[in-house]
Amino acid sequence: MSRSARAFWLRSPGHGEIREVALPEPAEGEAVVRTLYTGVSRGTETLVFRGGVPQSQYAAMRAPFQEGDFPGPVKYGYLNVGVVEEGPRQLTGRTVFCLYPHQTRYVVPAAALTVVPEHVPAGRAVLAGTVETAVNALWDAAPLVGDRVAVVGGGMIGCSVAALLARFPGVRVQLVDTDPARARTAEALGVGFAAPEDALGGCDLVIHASATEQGLARALQLLAAEGTVIELSWYGDRRVSLPLGEAFHSRRLTIRGSQVGTVSPARASRSYADRLALALDLLADPALDALITGESAFDDLPEVLPRLASGDLPALCHRIAHPDA
Repeated sequence: MSRSARAFWLRSPGHGEIREVALPEPAEGEAVVRTLYTGVSRGTETLVFRGGVPQSQYAAMRAPFQEGDFPGPVKYGYLNVGVVEEGPRQLTGRTVFCLYPHQTRYVVPAAALTVVPEHVPAGRAVLAGTVETAVNALWDAAPLVGDRVAVVGGGMIGCSVAALLARFPGVRVQLVDTDPARARTAEALGVGFAAPEDALGGCDLVIHASATEQGLARALQLLAAEGTVIELSWYGDRRVSLPLGEAFHSRRLTIRGSQVGTVSPARASRSYADRLALALDLLADPALDALITGESAFDDLPEVLPRLASGDLPALCHRIAHPDA
């Protein structure tokens, strides 16, 4: 039986289009999924859209089901929630999450699908990949009861980290961002908020996710002696300078990188599947709806992504509703 679907492709940096694609017949152990929603990961996907992935990182930045190559043409994305139309009996009819790009239907190995818990709405489940990144960051950061923590950068990743930190007993959490509108998001997540110049210092731990040189410098300033910055920002092809003179050495500060591409060494006994399943379970919290700041139709993606990339359309996670969703 002939199957077809439509997919969003980046034709060249700054120019996207929707293409008709032919789907293969599912083989043994594969499933056909009809997409309900996808999410635009604003930081990474808009960087890809602008053509900002450095050549040295082409391999590292590949999405699991990417087609084409950077800088384009490329089909890129990894926040997809759909319903299994055909496949193994235990999955048929179930709502699933997959690290798949923006495409109306697709065929993948059943092992690439994670069932969305019944208590998690499909529309919220598009955040699974982002919350998974936050889980990995906190495994790396290892916050302790009573820690004083700042999250610098109130984008998707920073807000997800703040939302999870809000659950830690006795932890003082402050979301730090230059946009005063993020105060409403912080309130919805149950954490404090401050502009960079007003942020509370003396932090045991700072999570940096602003992807700016100024944000990273401010993160270092907010640390107490012996404190640690966990760096989550992806700068693409931009160079970043740091104030490693001043009090950096005398206060014995630490900067550690964290990246979701590998499971944190602190939880080496956990698999990628374990980490994603945990992220989906954490999405039972309706407070995380605050991270979804807009929705557009799939057919509008070629016009929506340039606006997200330019900042003309402010967003944390921008959700894409697919036909028949």
